[in-house]
Amino acid sequence: MAIRLWISLFLCVYALIGSLSYASESEEKEYVVTLDHSNFSDFVGQHKFIVVEFYAPWCGHCKKLAPEYEKAAQILSQNDPPVILAKVDANEEQNKILASEFDIKGFPTIKILRYGGSVVQDYKGPREADGIVSYLKKQSGPASAEIKSADDVIDVNKIIIVGVFPEFSGEKYENFTALAERLRSDYEFAHTLDAKLLPRGDSSVSGPVVRLFKPFDELFVDFQEFDVDTLAKLVEAASIPTVTLFNKDPNNHPFVIKFFNSPNAKAMLFVNFNSDLIDTFKSKYHEVAEQYKGNDISFLIGDVEASQGAFQYFGLKEDQVPLIIIQTNDGEKYLKPNVEPDHIASWVKDFKDGKAKPFKKSEPIPEVNSEPVKVVVADTLQDMVFNSAKNVLLEFYAPWCGHCKQLAPILDEVAVSFESDADVMIAKIDGTANDIPQGTFDVQGYPTIYFKTASGKISQYEGDRTKEDIIDFIHNNRDKAADQGSRKEEL
Repeated sequence: MAIRLWISLFLCVYALIGSLSYASESEEKEYVVTLDHSNFSDFVGQHKFIVVEFYAPWCGHCKKLAPEYEKAAQILSQNDPPVILAKVDANEEQNKILASEFDIKGFPTIKILRYGGSVVQDYKGPREADGIVSYLKKQSGPASAEIKSADDVIDVNKIIIVGVFPEFSGEKYENFTALAERLRSDYEFAHTLDAKLLPRGDSSVSGPVVRLFKPFDELFVDFQEFDVDTLAKLVEAASIPTVTLFNKDPNNHPFVIKFFNSPNAKAMLFVNFNSDLIDTFKSKYHEVAEQYKGNDISFLIGDVEASQGAFQYFGLKEDQVPLIIIQTNDGEKYLKPNVEPDHIASWVKDFKDGKAKPFKKSEPIPEVNSEPVKVVVADTLQDMVFNSAKNVLLEFYAPWCGHCKQLAPILDEVAVSFESDADVMIAKIDGTANDIPQGTFDVQGYPTIYFKTASGKISQYEGDRTKEDIIDFIHNNRDKAADQGSRKEEL
């Protein structure tokens, strides 16, 4: 979930999806096919290529996507052969088994299903009609396009992988084709008999060679390894910039996504790109990134103006800029505020040597906490929940969540009913503004409710969200004072 939140918050600047009007003729017919648990397998099994959106009716992003998706479906219905777009209401109870099968963690999620559903790939294209059409036309065609003449222009502003061969046959050519099929949703592929048609690199080679073009670092790299698995790893490593740039330029969008999808620890330097020292920061930071390349840590430099989502997610403040923050895969964060260019290398070394202290995002501790539902923040979670001798019902909520707002008065009533019971506490924590311990609470959405007994047993509440059901759950699962006393005597 964390990775999805990072991407969503960092890339909100790119979300420029509008709604379009349609002629009455197109309104009469829906071109997006509606699927559910009863017809999904049969319908998908009949098609070599089909695109499926998993959505929820209440999701704002899904509502914005809907007219674009429908328009794209209408245009692609005229393609030769037609490209079919479908949708599944993943919020519908009977369809949740499909959502689980396809590992749907958020909405909308779009999947490309090939060969009757035997191959499933993530859709990684635009979310406006023209972009959807362009992306899916490429995805539904050959995995690699032949470059025959100088008119077949290569866009050097994106990553493109080209195989150069003396002939389009043999094991190495077949392996390249297999690689293109495997990675086609991530990269563009092409093949040619003539290296002179390529914009960079040795034009005299006859191959076999794989040349990866990229708009950063060394601009191209050649591979002569043709084992598919090995070549896939080489492509992945070469397609990540030494330092990923995050600003408002949409051309950087794919590389930012790759940065956050990387399994490495993630170092992020946030600087005002209008600063007089920006070139010095970039130079010093790039030196550090080169030093630690291949050592399980990736580097990003972000413009403060474009990074407000990151500041909100990590709980950062602009008066801490320039700052560097590192997040590890286990959720730990390390922060160096007001960093100077010459101090970046030593602080990253401290992190790698285990000398840096973790940073925890937390709201301020409330000065007054007298409401029936108690407010918990990251800095009080240990004392108020884990170390308390109480039975604690803890809601993880988001301020913008409609379901959380509906639940709030119900939890107030539950809390009031237990006000005279010193062994029970009803509490809430803003999951968007406080760090949540990984491995203890699995918060995939809001609201999520957990119950910790006085003896320390933790379980997730998954019952109906009514006052009566929640109260019954607490009564049936709590530890009573007498129980705790006997436990202490046994210990």
